Amino acid sequence: MIAPAEEAPELSKYEILEEIGHGGMARVYRARDRRLGREVAVKVIHRHLRESPEVAARFASEARAVAKLEHPSIVKVYDVSDADEADHWLVVELVRGTTLRKLLHSRGRLPAEIAAAIGIELASALAHAHGAGVVHRDVKPENVLVELPTGVRIGGEERAASPGGSRVKITDFGIAKLLDAQGVTSTGQVLGSPAHMAPEQIEGGEVDARSDVFGLGVLLYECLVGKLPFDGKNPAQVLRRVLDGAFVPPERAEPTVGATLGAIVSRALAHDPAERWPDATSLANALRAALAAVEVLDPASELAAWLEQPEEYRRQHEENLVARLVGLGVRARAARDVTAAAAHFNRALAYRPADPELIRLVAGLARQARLRRHLRRGGAVLGAAVAVAGASYAVARSVLTPRLGDVEAEAARVPRVDRVLPAVAPVPVPLGRPTQSAPPERQEGPPSLRAAPPAGEPRSRKVRIAVGGAKGGQVLVDGAPFAEWFTSAIELPVGTHRFEAVPPSETCCEAKGPQIISVPPGDGVFNVQLALPFRAATVGYAVPPGGTARCPLLFSQVLSGSGEVTVPMARGRVSATCTLSRDGQPDQTRALTVIAGERAPLSW
Repeated sequence: MIAPAEEAPELSKYEILEEIGHGGMARVYRARDRRLGREVAVKVIHRHLRESPEVAARFASEARAVAKLEHPSIVKVYDVSDADEADHWLVVELVRGTTLRKLLHSRGRLPAEIAAAIGIELASALAHAHGAGVVHRDVKPENVLVELPTGVRIGGEERAASPGGSRVKITDFGIAKLLDAQGVTSTGQVLGSPAHMAPEQIEGGEVDARSDVFGLGVLLYECLVGKLPFDGKNPAQVLRRVLDGAFVPPERAEPTVGATLGAIVSRALAHDPAERWPDATSLANALRAALAAVEVLDPASELAAWLEQPEEYRRQHEENLVARLVGLGVRARAARDVTAAAAHFNRALAYRPADPELIRLVAGLARQARLRRHLRRGGAVLGAAVAVAGASYAVARSVLTPRLGDVEAEAARVPRVDRVLPAVAPVPVPLGRPTQSAPPERQEGPPSLRAAPPAGEPRSRKVRIAVGGAKGGQVLVDGAPFAEWFTSAIELPVGTHRFEAVPPSETCCEAKGPQIISVPPGDGVFNVQLALPFRAATVGYAVPPGGTARCPLLFSQVLSGSGEVTVPMARGRVSATCTLSRDGQPDQTRALTVIAGERAPLSW
């Protein structure tokens, strides 16, 4: 939208040319510096926000925080308005391109290696900011600008690139918090975009560089999969899902992502900051190593090529990538690294699900005796690949033409790339999903073997038990305590057994009672999923006449009068800030902590 000339602000040092964007805090204009003759972007704070000292301070803090940062992937700050000026404005580098949000809307999810290339540039920029004591706090596609090559159109609008080619830049540190100074959020107000905020940021806890790692993980997930890891119908629902911490791993939501990149992103999204990448530099290094493993050694050039001709790049990249994955898989199989081979073939199958040669390669892995030992160590990696292969015969898609001999020859031509991510551990599937591979068989009376397994079948099997919900409970197997269920598997005879999770207290949690589950014959570890769901909390409220109370992190209702509201609980304890609004009076806030199974009062 182009702003009419008469609505544009009058600035003595800058000639306003056109409006190029707007948000909740400011309008952004393309302008010309009258003294230096260069074009810049001017962010002018909305008129209705000027009277708020807090908003004005937050706006001005962008200049103070970012002006000291010098990084090619951070938008430069040139100038800021004086405190006594009628308009509050900020002058920054003009990036000729589009936002990553518009790019995703126009082109859909990105090729995995392109998403990783963008992640490398953003992680490098964030690492630089963190080194200067600046935490962004709002890493999202809207705050990422992408310079476009000359002639490229996004949304029907052509942008000419500035010298230097295609680049990715992060902007809008307007809600950044200096680590060495108390920021404007000390009132307890939650700032940022709900779907991209780290759990500790939502709960008002300590926010540091690992919070930006989480935000970048959310951004990468959306680029790779095409949707957010945490989504909902309203902000309160989204915030609650972030706090729950459960999401579909990216490689399961979109198999072309692959296990390596999926594990990197899942680690960035860990609920506990201590389990994430320790800093943005570590995340950038992991992404570089993942690209190097598939021979993408110049991520910036890959990004530039994709921006220039996205469809042609996607086609050629897919063909080359499948050949590389097949070569890496064949070589891993020859080295008897069945887990790595299955991961490579599995990703190739995601691109070519009907290819008979790939299906044959995957099926051949199952015949290797070494696979059994890998599966017993917890790596049912091949299962997903075989499932894809089994369903692929009904898919009418183009197939690879090389025969097995050609594949072996291709493997010999692919330069050897050592496995460069040994430290990336698989991220556990969030609790709460059934994981047993066979439906429970229920029966009355004590557990007993249903039938002897066929000759040659194992008569016992390792069983791993996971308990979703409350921690600190007890697990009973056939009535006897299994104290080490959270660290070890248990060897059980094939047949039916009684499994039960006992809650740490009846107040906090619901006891679901025993489950009779059949342990089938097999070579891998059999998973049993139990649950200790938290009981709902209640909030008793007494709101003064004429007032309303909101606690968006706990419930969606707007409260008035007095009464009680139920709060479903996915965790044992949740802290939030509630706001009381009354006509003609300043808003009041109250900190409120609710505990599963208990009642908490909310009153003024």
